[in-house]
Amino acid sequence: MSRSYRLVIGCPDRVGIVAKVSNFLATYNGSITEANHHSDTDSNWFFMRHEICADSLPFDLEGLKTAFAPIANEFNMQWQITDSEAPKKVILMASKQAHCLVDLLHRWHSGDLHCEIPCVISNHNDLRSIVEWHGIPFFHVPVDKDNKAKSFARVMELITEHEADTIVLARYMQILPPEVCKQYAGKIINIHHSFLPSFIGAKPYHQAHQRGVKLIGATCHYVTEELDAGPIIEQDIVRISHRDTVADMVRLGKDCEKTALAHGLRYHLEDRVIIHDNKTVVFV
Repeated sequence: MSRSYRLVIGCPDRVGIVAKVSNFLATYNGSITEANHHSDTDSNWFFMRHEICADSLPFDLEGLKTAFAPIANEFNMQWQITDSEAPKKVILMASKQAHCLVDLLHRWHSGDLHCEIPCVISNHNDLRSIVEWHGIPFFHVPVDKDNKAKSFARVMELITEHEADTIVLARYMQILPPEVCKQYAGKIINIHHSFLPSFIGAKPYHQAHQRGVKLIGATCHYVTEELDAGPIIEQDIVRISHRDTVADMVRLGKDCEKTALAHGLRYHLEDRVIIHDNKTVVFV
């Protein structure tokens, strides 16, 4: 894939935004390889994501940001420009269950996820050998239920030390402290084994079985201080019937969890997700 710059914009909707951006890029002979637009009529907000061939422009990333800044100011944009060749640093966190972690490690190892994984953090030692086989440092940070602050202080040290751009909770079965959620708002991705907003919290498959649902699923979302209530990035579902036990639902649901998390992380890494209020616009 050729190198590109990704221009991502959110701003109050008005006439002329697309024309202004397109004219700016055309002025510098910028070649747009992918263009996405969305107007939210409820909030009167406009969203845009463009991929521009880096070689077609006369400046580097910082030069492009400087040249574009006056337009961003004119339209009161919330914006960013990123380089497709600059991999984000992703710290993975997990507990005992391996399916989501192993799937992400495989996709990373095979080159399907363009990122760096500086380390994996876990509150158990069960997954150490899997992680270290991939040549990735593994940190065991037990969570003492009587002194969680000390445990999460160590987690924060590791996150800071490894300069994480993104944190992925790949079935990490602990609730992050509010201060962590605030500091890394829009950068912590979780997989919840339920089709949110249904069945929030623990044992969602058991809750679903008791309700006799016909569809179960998984939800990839950003983490906020409110449990399982952050902006949703991706969801996946599978149909079940009255014949399926809780164990069947757990088994079937694991495939949904892996798929939703991998897709959601990929969209995030490619700057395809724009958060607005407690919703997302995902340009796929």
